[in-house]
Amino acid sequence: MLDPRPLVDIAAAIGREAGALVQRMRASAVVSFDTKSTSTDVVTEADRASEQLVRTRLSESRPGEPVLGEEEGGTVVEGLTWVVDPIDGTVNYLYGIPWYSVSIAAQLNGESVAGAVFEPATGRMWTAARGHGAFLDGTPLRVSATTDLSLSLLGYGFAYRAERRQRQADTWAAMSTRVRDLRRAGAASWTCARWPPVASTPTPSTAWAAGTGRGGLIAAEAGAVVRLPGTSPELGEDATFAAAPGVADEMYAALAESGFGKV
Repeated sequence: MLDPRPLVDIAAAIGREAGALVQRMRASAVVSFDTKSTSTDVVTEADRASEQLVRTRLSESRPGEPVLGEEEGGTVVEGLTWVVDPIDGTVNYLYGIPWYSVSIAAQLNGESVAGAVFEPATGRMWTAARGHGAFLDGTPLRVSATTDLSLSLLGYGFAYRAERRQRQADTWAAMSTRVRDLRRAGAASWTCARWPPVASTPTPSTAWAAGTGRGGLIAAEAGAVVRLPGTSPELGEDATFAAAPGVADEMYAALAESGFGKV
C-alpha cells in the first residue's frame, strides 16, 4: 500500500519554492502574458517558469514519474502521476490580487492521494493525504457543522467564454436568495481549500486535473461531500461540487433546480 504522506511533503516543499519564484516575478513592474482559449484566459511567463521549476524538482525527487501540467500538458497514466497548476488564479496574479496559489498533487490511477495548495502572498499551506486528513499549516481542518443552507457561504466560479458566463451569472443570481452570501475567488483549488464548507465550481476537466483536484482532496479530507467532474450529471460534466454534509443534499438539489447543469 502506498503511504501518501511523504508525497505531501514533496508537494509542499516544491510548491513553496515555486511560490517564492512567482512572488519574485510579480514584483516586476511589467507582467508578461499571452492568452489561451479566449482573450480572458491568460498565461504569464511566471506560469511557465513555475511549472518548469516544479517539473525539474519532481524529476529530481521522483525520477521517471509522469507530470501533467496546466501549461505544458501531459497524460494521466496508470500508476502515480503528478498534476500541477503552477499558478491557479492567473488573472488575479496578473492584476496584483493576492488570491492565487501553486497547486501540486499526486494521483494514483487517476485519484488524488496527496497534495498541497500554497498561497504565496501569505505563506499559508493547505495539505491533505488520502485517509490522513487535511491541514492548514499543520492545524487539522474540519468542514462546517451547519445544517441550514440559508446560513451557508457559497464559493463559485465562471467559465472563460462570454456566452457561458452570462448563463452562469443567472444561476448564481438564483442561488443568491438560497444562501447567506456568495464569494468569487477566481482560483478553483484555492476556493475548495480555503472554503471547504461549501464550494461549487464549473471548470474544464483539464483545469480540474491541475487545479481543483488538490482542493477537492483537501475538502474531502476535511469532511466535505465532494463530487468531481463527470460524477454529477444534474450539474454538468465539468462541475466540481463540495459541501458540508449537513447541507450537501439541499445544496446539490438547489443547484440542479437553478439550471446549473445547463450552463
